[in-house]
Amino acid sequence: MTIFVKKILENEFEVIVNDKTTTSHTVTLSDKYYERLTKKKISKEKLLEYSFKFLLARETNTSILSKFELNTISRYFPEYEIEIKKCYRKN
Repeated sequence: MTIFVKKILENEFEVIVNDKTTTSHTVTLSDKYYERLTKKKISKEKLLEYSFKFLLARETNTSILSKFELNTISRYFPEYEIEIKKCYRKN
């Protein structure tokens, strides 16, 4: 499985997940949420990659919403923000 992240606009990205079925997702990421999660220690693209790895560990790519704001993840998975912070601190 591969994850490709492409910037569309300043705060909007296309994330393509190639697996058995290839899916495309449009994700909005506000500067405020990005800074809160990462303190700008990693790029927005890297945050999205980590976020999709987090999601794919819990559901198939075909189950992930096709369009959403990144902060939506924490409504479905309350542990998301804590887990994401662990990801970039390891690297």
